[in-house]
Amino acid sequence: MAIRRLSLCLLLSGLAALAVGSLGHAQTVDETLEPYRMLRSLQFVQDTVIRGDHSAAEMQRFMLGTIDERLRTADPKLYQDPRNVDAALIYAMSGGNPATLEYLVARDIDGNFDNRVSDALRKYLSGKGTLIARSLGDIANEYKNAKIGPYLALVAGNVTLTKDPVAALKFYDWARLTAPGTIVEEAAMRRSLAIAVDAKIVEKASLYANGYARRFLYSPYASQFADLFVRFVVEHYDVLQPQDIEATLGYMDVDRRREIYLRVAREAAIAGRKDLATMAADQARLLSGSEQGADALANLYGSLVGVPTENVDDAMAVLMQIPEEALSPRDRALRQAAETVAKEVLRKPQPNQPASTPPREAEDETAAAAADPDLQDPFAQPSETVPVSAEVQPAAAGAALPKAEQADIDPELRTFVDTGRSKLDAIDDLLEKEGP
Repeated sequence: MAIRRLSLCLLLSGLAALAVGSLGHAQTVDETLEPYRMLRSLQFVQDTVIRGDHSAAEMQRFMLGTIDERLRTADPKLYQDPRNVDAALIYAMSGGNPATLEYLVARDIDGNFDNRVSDALRKYLSGKGTLIARSLGDIANEYKNAKIGPYLALVAGNVTLTKDPVAALKFYDWARLTAPGTIVEEAAMRRSLAIAVDAKIVEKASLYANGYARRFLYSPYASQFADLFVRFVVEHYDVLQPQDIEATLGYMDVDRRREIYLRVAREAAIAGRKDLATMAADQARLLSGSEQGADALANLYGSLVGVPTENVDDAMAVLMQIPEEALSPRDRALRQAAETVAKEVLRKPQPNQPASTPPREAEDETAAAAADPDLQDPFAQPSETVPVSAEVQPAAAGAALPKAEQADIDPELRTFVDTGRSKLDAIDDLLEKEGP
């Protein structure tokens, strides 16, 4: 890390001198510096960022602006060198100004730019990538061994994703394997994990998660990875083993491991997955040490799954002992939802009356439980939707509430409450059939 910081400092000093230039041309770019050399500096900075040096993010923005100016002011003869053409294309695919590519292509009277590549990228950068998914895929395969190959593969994966996730996965695999240790690999691996989780490809998802945690745990985009990993564990715990989870978490420090276990426990409790919630809460307790807040959250999530069961009294006793100040507003709302379900469990059944409609008091309390409403990825597809499955809520979720109140309820809390109610309704239906 110290060597990397020293290299970055030297790079900053050199580029600052280049940017200033002579006294008569202050704040201009050195006209002798070729674009492809400047692009190498941008790539170094971007790779430094995803390895954990977030202080280089400002340098990344500076480099993008400096390269943009150099590309526009460069002598057209410089683009007879394919390395400078590649630099312009990679710049455009790395978060650069899309208008600059338009500018260069419009002035390319010597045919230095491959029109198929430039046209495809211009459509992609304008948000129309899905229209040229097939042709862009063919171009990516043609250029796969070129300097721009990993970048084209990443872009091709982005535009192929919505129609053919398996084909997109192949493009991402090629991108990460041909650009190891770079921001390209980081982006490709993160997107690959999202696809594998969505498509329920458990074995590949485990490999991608393990690889990401081993290589890019300190990336500024690692929060997206954490979201995907938590969802992966909760959705596929029935085929996962604790050692599979630990294989990925083993690369994390204690604080990160505890945070992941707490998030898994929370999501599992809301989904009613008792074994997973209990296991994750227990692991979080073991890692909490003397931190009372983390231990309180482990108690909260570990006890939630016991609310809609015969152990409701014990579960609520633990929940009510958790200090209010140890919980965030969101988790206080979750505990309030647990109280709502507990009241449903403890109320006396009334076989002669419809049991599917909850008491108004419980509805009001549930309606009052509201939840609180992460550097930009340079490789995100314009107008791209994050490839994560949308939450599917039960059809009856909040059905008994007015629309205005339904809109205020946290979907997670609604799911938790409705899961508990559905179990209770099934019991009441049985009682009604048996008669008084």
